[in-house]
Amino acid sequence: MSRETLSLLLLVAAILLAVAAAATLVPFPSPMISDMGYHTLCPFAPWSTLTLLFLAGVGWVVRQHVNSQPPM
Repeated sequence: MSRETLSLLLLVAAILLAVAAAATLVPFPSPMISDMGYHTLCPFAPWSTLTLLFLAGVGWVVRQHVNSQPPM
C-alpha cells in the first residue's frame, strides 16, 4: 500500500470517527437515558463520544507520522 493511500485511509477513518462521535450526542427518542441526562442516539454517551474522539485522534497522529517519514 502506498503512503498516499494509507494517508488517505487514515484521514477518512479520522473524519468518520469524529462524525460518529458527534452523532452519539444527538437527541433521539430512545428508551434509555444517557449519562448526560437526556435521551441520545447512543445510550453510552459521553463515554462513547470520548472513545471515538480518542480513536480519531490516534488515526490523525498516525497519519501525521506517516506523512513525516522521508520518501523511500
